[in-house]
Amino acid sequence: MYRYLFVECKVGGLWGKSNNHRDEIEKYVVQGWRFISAIPKSSGSYGQIDFVDLVFEKEEEE
Repeated sequence: MYRYLFVECKVGGLWGKSNNHRDEIEKYVVQGWRFISAIPKSSGSYGQIDFVDLVFEKEEEE
């Protein structure tokens, strides 16, 4: 069985440039989580994505 973790992450920033999502992904991968996907959560007035949910999974021991 797998356990899932959803981490909200701000993307974009000034002129759409940010590496915050990469730092968050590395932080959880080191803890044994596997990165699955990024789901857009909200967008700004011009259609740019402001926040995403980073989705991770980890196999649970039974």
